[in-house]
Amino acid sequence: MRWLGLGVVVAAALLLAVVLGPAHVPLADLATSEVVRSLRLPRALLAFLVGGSLAIAGAGLQALVRNPLADPSLLGLSGGAGLGAVLAIALHVNSPWALPIAAAFTAAVTTALVSLSDAAELRNAFLWLWGGLSGASWDNVALLCVYAPLPVVVLLAAARPLDLLALGEEPARHLGADVESVKRRVYLAASLLTAAAVAVSGVIGFVGLVVPHAMRLLWGHRHRPLLPAAFLGGGALLALSDTVARVAVAPRELPVGIVTALIGVPVFVLLLRKWTAS
Repeated sequence: MRWLGLGVVVAAALLLAVVLGPAHVPLADLATSEVVRSLRLPRALLAFLVGGSLAIAGAGLQALVRNPLADPSLLGLSGGAGLGAVLAIALHVNSPWALPIAAAFTAAVTTALVSLSDAAELRNAFLWLWGGLSGASWDNVALLCVYAPLPVVVLLAAARPLDLLALGEEPARHLGADVESVKRRVYLAASLLTAAAVAVSGVIGFVGLVVPHAMRLLWGHRHRPLLPAAFLGGGALLALSDTVARVAVAPRELPVGIVTALIGVPVFVLLLRKWTAS
């Protein structure tokens, strides 16, 4: 029943993302509308894939470092990938297939790049760093469909070793886990997922923090069900958040990172207080 319920939530989130928007599209015309086919549907699918990637990466990182506050954005993975996106924008790299490669570069040159950019480039860079899906396209969806499956499979395959790591590194070793190998694989997979997500959406915080905790309330701490549940839950959350970002102040649009921050900051504060108290 839990999986069925989660599936219903995902379907409802995607349906709302397709139906709602500044431009009214009658329900009878959804299947033939150019607005739906070219704008809303790829954006809804991209939001789902980005949210799922960030959430499963967050779940893996939390298990890896045994810290409930771990999140791709809080550990610097999103920021480093965001720097690569700023670099690509400043150098006029428009190909979506090249952005994940650019997102892998990290260096302390962001200030110089921004200061040397013209007004349009500066605006694009800051919008990217706030996070948003306004540039969603079928090319972006295809990009994530190519880049995401392998690291997702790597994380799913690490489910049992991550369960063992919850006991501590030494007990995990005694129980047969190759701790160093697991660390490398999980961190690399989380980094690749985060870089691909940031390449197409900018830096979107707190999805990788909030969703794994919500899924643990329903599925417990075993990672075999938790990781796929986090992917589905993260996709649903970001699809809903992006819908709110599109319609809240229509015809203008909020960066979706603001919406996820409004959800994530209170949760982060509660987790921080609980963690420090314990």
